[in-house]
Amino acid sequence: MTLRTILVDDEVMARRRMRRLLAGVRDVAIVTECGNGAEAVAAIRDEAPDLVLLDVQMPELDGFEVIEHLGGGRLPSVIFVTAFDEYAMRAFDVHAIDYLLKPFSGARFHLALGRARERIRMRQADTGLLRLMSSLRERSTYLSRLSVRTGGRIVLVDLRTVDWIEAADNYVRLHCGEREHVVRETLASLERQLDPECFVRIHRSALVRIDRIRELQPATHGDMDVLLRDGTRLTLSRTCRARARKLFGD
Repeated sequence: MTLRTILVDDEVMARRRMRRLLAGVRDVAIVTECGNGAEAVAAIRDEAPDLVLLDVQMPELDGFEVIEHLGGGRLPSVIFVTAFDEYAMRAFDVHAIDYLLKPFSGARFHLALGRARERIRMRQADTGLLRLMSSLRERSTYLSRLSVRTGGRIVLVDLRTVDWIEAADNYVRLHCGEREHVVRETLASLERQLDPECFVRIHRSALVRIDRIRELQPATHGDMDVLLRDGTRLTLSRTCRARARKLFGD
């Protein structure tokens, strides 16, 4: 049996590495590759693959949202690929859904492939994936930590230490006191994963931890200044005033 496989990752180098690892595997055929979640949804519907190697963190449409967009139809076996989210990884183990934590070794990759191969050969439906999705949605799925790559290492940043988050194209900059960290993630995607009781959008390019806000001050053109406890001054735009009004009674 040949496993028809789709590779999904927004990083070209990551897809290239998975392709190399699969090059010598006789029972795997890569039918296509996708660089984002929207492409993945369309490809999975069109190709009906046996296996998908699916990146969790992608701009606009992440791995979980890809599964949600596929609905209740036939789902392929899925190996999630992730750089962080320890809670989700523990959930994968509980529900027997495999994952690869970047950077992963070739041995770990082939172990995950072997597990997927066995499940497919036994023709077991991937009901574990649906249980996983249900479990993650029933519990709090808000992030509590973010992994940051720095100097070849992965550092876990506690979100309680973050004062505010700044957009930088397809990256975000975490401001943590005198320290800054850069994460490959869009601000919109990250906002969906943060507890709205802890972080608030004050501008199209900024999220602020609510308990770091000291006061709001009138500014020009209908905007307001947001003054943080450390003295940082940011702008609360008119388009974000409604949410702020509910929080602060402004």
